[in-house]
Amino acid sequence: MDPEDAHHLTLSMLRAGSRTGLASLLMPRPVEAPRTVMGLTFRNRVGLAAGLDKEGSCIDGLASLGFGFIEVGTVTPRAQPGNPRPRMFRLPRADALINRLGFNNGGVEQFVRNVQAANYKGILGLNIGKNADTPIERAADDYLFCLERVYPFASYVTINISSPNTQNLRQLQGAGELDALLSALRDKQQRLDDLHAKHVPLVLKIAPDLDEGQIEDIASTVIRHKIEGIIATNTTLSRAAVLGMPHAEEAGGLSGRPVFEASNEVIRKLYAKLGSDVPIIGVGGILSGEDAKQKLAAGAALVQLYTGLIYRGPALVRECAKALA
Repeated sequence: MDPEDAHHLTLSMLRAGSRTGLASLLMPRPVEAPRTVMGLTFRNRVGLAAGLDKEGSCIDGLASLGFGFIEVGTVTPRAQPGNPRPRMFRLPRADALINRLGFNNGGVEQFVRNVQAANYKGILGLNIGKNADTPIERAADDYLFCLERVYPFASYVTINISSPNTQNLRQLQGAGELDALLSALRDKQQRLDDLHAKHVPLVLKIAPDLDEGQIEDIASTVIRHKIEGIIATNTTLSRAAVLGMPHAEEAGGLSGRPVFEASNEVIRKLYAKLGSDVPIIGVGGILSGEDAKQKLAAGAALVQLYTGLIYRGPALVRECAKALA
């Protein structure tokens, strides 16, 4: 099947399985290996990465797969269709995907309604971004708007500044731009803490395509603004590992096995700067329990899966959770 059609069919089946109770009957019990990170107690260390359920419409179905936590989104203030199809491509020889979806979603108001309708009581991360037609100099307005809407319903909120599929978005990883954005978000977070009488950690999601100076700037800025976590990493623009393969030249972010070591290197460099003061969630190329262990060895406190699920299926969740228990 077309990769995007297969994606939507899978989510529809998971929703149906959740509604009928079949999902909980068919799947083994989740691995219970609690871990406290950012003041939150995770059922186990293995989470779902954002991007698989952009609308937050399949939370209960995904929860049946045994994740220790779930992250949904990226959501933007207003609904947008994303980039034209086809926009998702499989590279099976490399256990990889290329996508240029472009934050396709129904907008934050519908997203919040979907989240409220879910029965899931575990740790839920809500991932926010900016609309494609919002000028980059006004990006903070979109993040602040989304933060205010999702805050009451999130266990943590992820600030996605690293998708390669929204024009100029990665500029927000620059030292000056990031400093201004995180300053505004931290100020809003403190006011929302008081309003809702709850503290929701902020987490920053970054790209693998960063040099040492950029990583150092990000680490310093995160510490200065007391951001509670970093997700490392998003997809890569590099094609070095897939040259000559079908679809390798398609525009978009490359995920899966080819980003594994690049992600690990970013984690190692971040951990050298941050230690255990700012927890790192390791993402990128996990296709086995041993891969998940290497993320922890590099410095991650938790891990997330996405592309590995496409190639390994739900059994990967339990395999990784047991390996990290």
